[in-house]
Parts: sequence; C-alpha cells; structure tokens
Amino acid sequence: MSLIVGLIVFISIAVGLLLLFMSWDHYFAGIFKMFASTGFILLCVSMGGIYSAYGLAILVGLVLSWWGDLFLISKSPTIFMMGLVAFFLAHVAYCVAFIFYHAQLYPALCALGILLIPGAVLVHWLYPYLGPMRLPVLSYMGVITLMVSLAAATAYVSGHYVILLGAVIFYCSDVFVARDRFVHEGKVNGLIGLPLYYLGQVLLALTVAYAR
Repeated sequence: MSLIVGLIVFISIAVGLLLLFMSWDHYFAGIFKMFASTGFILLCVSMGGIYSAYGLAILVGLVLSWWGDLFLISKSPTIFMMGLVAFFLAHVAYCVAFIFYHAQLYPALCALGILLIPGAVLVHWLYPYLGPMRLPVLSYMGVITLMVSLAAATAYVSGHYVILLGAVIFYCSDVFVARDRFVHEGKVNGLIGLPLYYLGQVLLALTVAYAR
C-alpha cells in the first residue's frame, strides 16, 4: 500500500512541476510529463496489472499512452500524428480490456447512443479547424467514444464505476488537447487538460486490482 501511495504522490508532484514549468520551457516541462507518465505504468504494474488479461490490456494502453505523451511534446505536425496513432492504439487496447472484463452489448450501445450527442457537438465545433487532419482526428474521436461506451458497459456489469470515471475524465482531457492544437493555443488548456488526463490514467491503472 505504501508503494501505491508513493507512486500516486510521485505522479502528483511530477504533474505539478509540469504545470509549473510549462509556460517557462515547453521541452523542460516535458521531462516531468514523462516522469508522470512513467508513474502510471509503474502504478498499474504494482496494482497487479500483469496478473490478468484485463490488467495486461490496460498496461498495454498505458505504455502506448506513454509513447503518445512523448510524441506530443514535439510541435511537429508529423510527430503529432505519431502521437495521435499511439493514443488511438491505446484506446483500442482499453477497448480490448473492457471486452475481457465482459462488457455487454446492450449497455454499450445505450452508452454509445448517449455519447453521440456530445460527440456531434465536438465535431461541429472542431471540424472547421481541422483541415487535412480531419480524417485522423475524427477517427480518433470515434475510437475514444467507443472506449468510453465499453467502459460504461463494463462498469454497469461489474459495479466498478471507477472504470467509467477514469474513461470519462480521459475523454474530457482530450477536449483541451484538441482546443490547444486546433482552436486556440493557450496555457489554460494544459492547466485543465493535463491534470484531468493524469487523473483519468491513474484511475484506469488502479482498476486492474479488480481483475486480480
């Protein structure tokens, strides 16, 4: 338990330093970003992520997210695309995890129907700004929406609503990533989006304990 608490404190401090140095030096702040991302991988392993199919799939998603975080430090459009692909695959891994955890079709479809509403609003908002990135971004939005739908179905079946909470928080954090990249770049996006992102990932990492 002390290791778990220590890792959560470590991630929190790293995120705090990331936010502190973000406006001073983007790339220096990226060091703390990668510390925090390494922290959620270690947290998943320490919670027993290697002892179940669900845990392994979540761990794969976290590792892919680590690579996505690394790529997104760059301002290069090409490397941003690599980050988008890494996060796309991370959400595929999370979808597989929730299927391993016996997500059922009917609650997943119900959740998907509900999520189509905010999804449509986001598409309407972002679409004019996307340009040549329209297809990749819309594909990414599709897979993260599917991920949250399956998380909802898994939470409904298992009663472990932390799974849904982590997925929804991750979804919300990506709104600020999109705003920063395509609509209006600004420090506020990171100040809100980054804590949400790490909270969502930490919650998903903690859920592997349910499947041990």
